[in-house]
Amino acid sequence: MDVDDNQRIRATVDHLYRSESRRVFASLVRLLGDFDLAEEAVHDAFRAALEQWPASGVPAKPRAWLVSTGRFKAIDKIRRNARLSSLDDVAETIDPAADDTLSIDEDIEDDRLRLIFTCCHPALSPDAQTALTLREVCGLTTEAIAQAFLTAAPTVAQRIVRAKAKIRAAGIPYEVPSKDQLPERLDSVLRVIYLVFNEGYAASSGTTLMRSDLSDEAIRVARLLVELLPEAEAQGLLALMLLHESRRLARASADGDLIVLDEQDRSRWNRELIAEGTALVRRALTSRGLGPYTVQAAIAAVHADSAAAGATDWHEIVGLYDVLMQIQPSPVVELNRAVAVAMRDGAEAGLALVDAILGRGDLHDYRLAYAARADLCRRLGRSADARAAYQRALDLTQQAPERRFLERRLAELKK
Repeated sequence: MDVDDNQRIRATVDHLYRSESRRVFASLVRLLGDFDLAEEAVHDAFRAALEQWPASGVPAKPRAWLVSTGRFKAIDKIRRNARLSSLDDVAETIDPAADDTLSIDEDIEDDRLRLIFTCCHPALSPDAQTALTLREVCGLTTEAIAQAFLTAAPTVAQRIVRAKAKIRAAGIPYEVPSKDQLPERLDSVLRVIYLVFNEGYAASSGTTLMRSDLSDEAIRVARLLVELLPEAEAQGLLALMLLHESRRLARASADGDLIVLDEQDRSRWNRELIAEGTALVRRALTSRGLGPYTVQAAIAAVHADSAAAGATDWHEIVGLYDVLMQIQPSPVVELNRAVAVAMRDGAEAGLALVDAILGRGDLHDYRLAYAARADLCRRLGRSADARAAYQRALDLTQQAPERRFLERRLAELKK
């Protein structure tokens, strides 16, 4: 094989690692019954691909090949470490049915959902559920998770280690719960899926505004969840993510700079995603009782239905935020409502609400609260107050596109 062929194989393996490694990992967790062993097996499988594929060619089903290879590499490692004489000695911990590549290929899609429910088991704390899911399901580094949630990296690492130990010690099964158990387990799963989506839709730090691999994965898992359990809130969450995702192409310039909602080219919004998301919202709204994701999706649907920013029905949006405040009151929801009130009743009315939130000490370190205050002060001609709020928001922002946006706003005020 010549140099060009070798480079193509390496490029193929690199692409598969970026796009498939977490699916391969999920299947190996099921087959091996251990997170750390599965992680090692993933790396062994991709290393084997780099060594073998230049001579043998890329297999017809590369993902299944990687799962099968990783499994056997792990079995060999167990046998060597335990000085065992045959594979039969580890049969109790390794799924014997996994030899069949076709079976592996068919199971892979469900494995991510099994892994989600394992990582979100109620025996684990909410912080541990989130950290474990972001690390093991989505493949974020410990450092990236720490930055996303303003937590020290050693603290996050400790949460992950303890969560894995608890799964082993408690014998938490790697499975989707039975139908009668699903509803009580759903809330934590939805929360974690939405956290993953948000990190992809608006990265908390780094050089890019969005990480499509994470938001795409969150939507894919949510689709699986809705198929498995067509509950209203699962539909509402999927609708919310689809409606947000519909704006992706319009949210950033060609240079990667942030474009705020009222300045976006709405002709670039994805109408297919909007249609799908709106249909899901309508379906979820017909159910008994409203959940927070469904209400947020309804708010997103009002934006999606507006041909231009000036045509937005802010009266309806404020009303929906009133409902959301009754269902799930929080300072962040209150802040979003204040911005909507500013659009309906004027910047002064909105600013009074934002200042009341900040005056209570709520959202003291929340960059978007200061960005909202800065924008309202700017609209009211209070340049000094706007500059101070923009600077505070800038000090709290770790994402490069957001920083550039805030720096541009500050520069405009100094002219």
